Amino acid sequence: MSESPAGRGPARPADADTGTYADTGTYADTGTHADTGTHADAGTYADADPPGPGAPRIPTPWLGLMAGPLSFGIAGPALVLDDIARDLSTTTGTVTWGVTAFGWGIAVGTPLMAGLLRHRGARAALGACGTLVLLGALLVLTVPVLPAVITGCALQALGTAGLTSIAMSLTDSARSMGFVTASLAVVGSTAPLAGSLVNDALTWQATLALPALSLIGLLVVIGRVSTRPASTAAFDGLGAVLLTAVVTALVLVPHHPPVAGLLSVLVIAALVRHLRRRPQGFVPAVVVRSPVFLISSALAFLLAAVNFGLMFAVPDALADHTAWSSGGIGVAMVWPLVLGGALSWVVVALSAKVGRRPVVIALVALSVAGVVLASVSAVAVLLLVAQALASIAAASGQGVFAVHSTQAVPDEERPAAIGLFNLCYLLGAAFGPAVVSLLQDL
Repeated sequence: MSESPAGRGPARPADADTGTYADTGTYADTGTHADTGTHADAGTYADADPPGPGAPRIPTPWLGLMAGPLSFGIAGPALVLDDIARDLSTTTGTVTWGVTAFGWGIAVGTPLMAGLLRHRGARAALGACGTLVLLGALLVLTVPVLPAVITGCALQALGTAGLTSIAMSLTDSARSMGFVTASLAVVGSTAPLAGSLVNDALTWQATLALPALSLIGLLVVIGRVSTRPASTAAFDGLGAVLLTAVVTALVLVPHHPPVAGLLSVLVIAALVRHLRRRPQGFVPAVVVRSPVFLISSALAFLLAAVNFGLMFAVPDALADHTAWSSGGIGVAMVWPLVLGGALSWVVVALSAKVGRRPVVIALVALSVAGVVLASVSAVAVLLLVAQALASIAAASGQGVFAVHSTQAVPDEERPAAIGLFNLCYLLGAAFGPAVVSLLQDL
């Protein structure tokens, strides 16, 4: 019996419609892609220790549980900021630094923890991420002063960002990837309501510690992964520092455009120069030079920017055109976001059978339709439908394009590709609301 190009099993029959190997539920849209000329098995484990006949398979729900709670840190505090400010004797604006710290932490932690995964293996990376989450949760639970709260939020963000990237790296099919990204979207859509309920039943400190629920999934997953790293190359410390500087500057661009924009250009130039000298460093050249990876990451950025931008624009429009209370608007916003997250699992799973181009066209069309509908409509139902369309496109795009981007790079660079891809998606989530704010001020 002949072997597949990756050497991991029998060759699968070619799919005449897509040019990919037929999906069996284990391989996620794999095969030789004519546009890249490469083959990268999406079913490989993140630590470059491919599953053999005796290797334990990680149940997808545990991966979703390990990844999903990250969204609690982004949206969970939305309705409890006033209570936090009152208890800490400060202003709501000052308290939002905790949310800002979480956003910075997931943006920086995503590539950094992916680098740790690549160089130290999945078990060491999971241990480090779990430690960060635990320390952060303990800080916000036991030290109710603003500096400790901000630090705790940042530590949880660093850890959950890594857990999310590792969970995505450990998926073994498009269906599994779709479940993980759907868990992020569904948790994010219900996080403000859940955070408010936890605050009422317990304390706002418990609300801020909700990302620690990811530790439940970690306890199951950590015993089922190998200790072998994907790369044996020496750790590129300068590359890691430069990438952290790039991410930090980009995160600050929406808040301080002139200064942060200039810094972004300078540190990106320094990173590019370093990349030429260390093509196999912290940022692998083979990843960032892949057209499929770059296009997939750019599309994910744009879809995220539209979705998270509408998450700010639609409530404002509902407040202007309806008599609903802020609480009523918050409840109304739950269903389009939950719908988008839930349907994304189906879309990502089907993408392996439908083929790349139709899915890309459909997702972009959904996002554009959401923007157009939100721009021209003042009817509440249509505004909510616009949010649902953008949510479906973004949540599905995160899963679909994650599969595409990792298939375009060698197996050993999959952790780095997942980390950099997620970074692009998160930057879209940061830029979307900032762009909406600028447009509203014009």
